[in-house]
Amino acid sequence: MPLNFTAIDFETANGSAASPCAVGLVKVVEGKIVDTFATLIQPPYPNDWFATGNIGVHGITPEDVKDAPSWAAALDEMLTFISGDDLIAHNAGFDMGVLRASAKAIDAPLPDLRYGCSLIMARKTYNLESYKLNQVAYAIGIEDFNHHDALADSDACARIVLHIADRHGVDNLDELAKLTNHNIKHLLGEPA
Repeated sequence: MPLNFTAIDFETANGSAASPCAVGLVKVVEGKIVDTFATLIQPPYPNDWFATGNIGVHGITPEDVKDAPSWAAALDEMLTFISGDDLIAHNAGFDMGVLRASAKAIDAPLPDLRYGCSLIMARKTYNLESYKLNQVAYAIGIEDFNHHDALADSDACARIVLHIADRHGVDNLDELAKLTNHNIKHLLGEPA
């Protein structure tokens, strides 16, 4: 089974997991980046307000998302792009939490996708002082990196997983998870 997955990164408007204001997706097929998708999002009500601290992190303001797709429209586009792929995120608990909470906020069903975490894989692969996304990206040679831009973050995540797989000499996600002592999980429940 070749290395196929979609890397995902959300930015949120405030402290609620149900406040996505941007998403970036990077599709990997047979170990190669083949496509990307990114959009700003109007966060779903009642989490459609922006915290100053969040704006300070990602720079996205209410003005930026006023003409952006609704969360329902963005979710439809995302799921079409993902098309059943396994998901990978850096600190996946956060991004899967955003996906679940935001879908619940609009009563949207989600497919039971599998997902893994590049942060856990990185901790089992590299000897670094910090395993934050930008630090791991710098460590593997990604120098020009716009951290907290959803597409840049998902691209870095994808490249980190490809680097980890190459370093371990594997070409599929299940083998990579096993070698990095990591359980691939299901979005809606039990581990795979």
